[in-house]
Amino acid sequence: MSQAIGYIRVSSEGQNTSRQLDGLKLDRVFEDKVSAKDTNRPALKEMIAYAREGDTVNVHSLDRLARNLEDLRGIVRGLLEKGVTVVFHKEGLTFSHGDTSPMGLLLLNVMGAFAEFERSLIKERQKEGIEQAKKRGAYTGRKPSLNSEQVEELRKLAALGVAKSKLARQFKISRESVYNYLEA
Repeated sequence: MSQAIGYIRVSSEGQNTSRQLDGLKLDRVFEDKVSAKDTNRPALKEMIAYAREGDTVNVHSLDRLARNLEDLRGIVRGLLEKGVTVVFHKEGLTFSHGDTSPMGLLLLNVMGAFAEFERSLIKERQKEGIEQAKKRGAYTGRKPSLNSEQVEELRKLAALGVAKSKLARQFKISRESVYNYLEA
């Protein structure tokens, strides 16, 4: 028996998902509250694994599924190969296995490219805004996670050969932060 599946995504915990797919009768909903910068999202992976031939995956808009054209095409192609229909409600696009017209694929590529372009413009404007705020002295950035004594201890332990992942756990910071502190 085919199912109506919903995929909902917002970028952070504090954001509201209620407007996405509102009013649709769905058998199962998968919801991520993480950035779509890549496809490493728990609910997305679960939804892809769950969807079966004949199911329909409903997504509010292209940018809820992916932030770049490559990921968008890969996710949609993977679902279509399983015999799953994908519906993007905001754009009014439906893609079905074996029923995808050249015009439909063109629209997916064009709309996906526009979504990716829009995202890059947003990031560019954000960067420009931060630079302007820094010049005015209004932007100080995020408070450092470690104080000077902790940074000194982290560097000593790293020099002794302690693994970066262990340091990250010990100091409750990301591995990327460990590398940043060691490079500074």
